[in-house]
Amino acid sequence: MAHRKAQGSTKNDRDSNPKYRGIKVGNGEQVHTGMVLVRQKGTVVLPGKNVGMGRDYTLFALKNGTVAFKEKRKISFDSSMSRKKVVDVA
Repeated sequence: MAHRKAQGSTKNDRDSNPKYRGIKVGNGEQVHTGMVLVRQKGTVVLPGKNVGMGRDYTLFALKNGTVAFKEKRKISFDSSMSRKKVVDVA
């Protein structure tokens, strides 16, 4: 008889930390310089007027003002058209 209980290995013990991505400021809200507007992976939302983009594609305000989201038609190299979201600070 075995005097120890056999330990089965589990494969689903690991979980990554949350990244807290998404839109942080709504349309028409007041923002200050340096406030984070959007945290994203890749360019889901493009920067517009008075908006900067960090190395990790985070969009932030370059000036104080009001946030405005809009859509922009973008033509790619194979002449297919797509709509992209753009965020501005006016």
